[in-house]
Amino acid sequence: MNRNKLTKRFLLLSAALTMALSQSAFAGETVALNLDDAMLRAFRTNPTVSIAQYELDSARASYNAARQSRGISISASHTTQRGGYDDLHEAAPGLWTKGIGNNHANGLSASLPIFTGGKLSGTIKQAKANYQYNEVGVQRTYNEMRSTVTDGYFKMLQADNMQKLSAESVTRLEDHLKNVQAQYDVGVVAKVDVLRSQVELANAKQTLIQAENSYQVAEANMNKIVGLPMDTTLKLDNLLVYNAYDQNMDDCLAYAAEHRPELMQAKYGVDAAKGALMVARSGHMPQVAASATQQWSDTSWPGDENGKWGVGVSVSMNVFDTGVTLSKIHGAEADLKKAEETYRDTVNAVNLDVRSNYLGLREAEKRISTTKLAVEQADEDYRIAQLRYMSGVGTNTDVLDAQVALTQAKTNYTQALYDYNTSKTALETSIGVPMINPATAVKVQAAKTAKAVKATEKAAKTAEAAKATEEANK
Repeated sequence: MNRNKLTKRFLLLSAALTMALSQSAFAGETVALNLDDAMLRAFRTNPTVSIAQYELDSARASYNAARQSRGISISASHTTQRGGYDDLHEAAPGLWTKGIGNNHANGLSASLPIFTGGKLSGTIKQAKANYQYNEVGVQRTYNEMRSTVTDGYFKMLQADNMQKLSAESVTRLEDHLKNVQAQYDVGVVAKVDVLRSQVELANAKQTLIQAENSYQVAEANMNKIVGLPMDTTLKLDNLLVYNAYDQNMDDCLAYAAEHRPELMQAKYGVDAAKGALMVARSGHMPQVAASATQQWSDTSWPGDENGKWGVGVSVSMNVFDTGVTLSKIHGAEADLKKAEETYRDTVNAVNLDVRSNYLGLREAEKRISTTKLAVEQADEDYRIAQLRYMSGVGTNTDVLDAQVALTQAKTNYTQALYDYNTSKTALETSIGVPMINPATAVKVQAAKTAKAVKATEKAAKTAEAAKATEEANK
């Protein structure tokens, strides 16, 4: 591929990304949307993703601050004063003055913690656990966003299917009513057949209206999820299909134990509580630090004369505080027990969640095969009922009942497909299948494309230079 083609491809990709960021460009228009496009738009526009990232950035900064607190700290100070005595002061025999003058002082001090009784270690442990908690929280947000987008997309697909089924039912009943009316006009059937057919058609039209409304609501919800204007018309490219899931329940439970974000967050919650307990217990331990100072003072600015220095070690320890420290320890111990119980409860909740979603998936999977067969049988039954009625050996009730059965069979089949796909998504979320931010993936791909363009251009220039050199040597 030549460099011009690569350049064009990169420019087209950039243009597509720019359009994806512009909401107003799609107001009142029709947008083709597949599941990947929906996922990309949602990750770019939904504030939940950004919030999770900012929380991670904050936790990372706190963790870095906690680690750096082990090192030396240096502070500088400067004081400028003008003052004197309120009353006359005998500065020398026979010399009385108020001693008004200036004083400038400068100082540098440095300190290094030597022993904190576990305070620094506990603070670092707590900050690290909080950072890890939020790091997993970002992944949890990604997984939940995938679930939100997929559920919204499938819900719109299902609403579209129900809308089409209702329209099919109306069409079949309209055709049947025409046949009944023609039979009535020639005196073959009674008026009651016409009236019954009209009633069933009216009911079907009412159902169609409800299905159309449900579709519009699902479409508006999908627009909200992907950050498009509410009046945008969406054209979905995907279909509700059956793709077999080959993992058993034990595999799912084992995977969830290692990858479910909520489990990891609960574990880090225990680690954070342990760090907080270390900090609380350090209140009964001595605090040892090394220090060094350098000071200058003078009546003339900037006050850099009369220097003096000092180095030493300071030790402090809480001897008595009316039980404040002990109460903090008891509180931290209770928080640790709470975190441990939360972890155990989370383990059970995840186990139940996985089992429920897995069983739901398998149940929907079984319904797919049975309802598909029911559709075939109901379709044949409806065809036979029509033929019998037109031949005069069947009744109008038989046709209408067969029509209802066919519509119900198709509804059950599409519902089974919807339940299977949503259960599959819920199962993947419950076991913690990681979701990669598609916006980041696009940026990475764009960077790779740009790199490839540069590499191609460089290779072309090298080839041209080599060719020019070869021709010059001839």
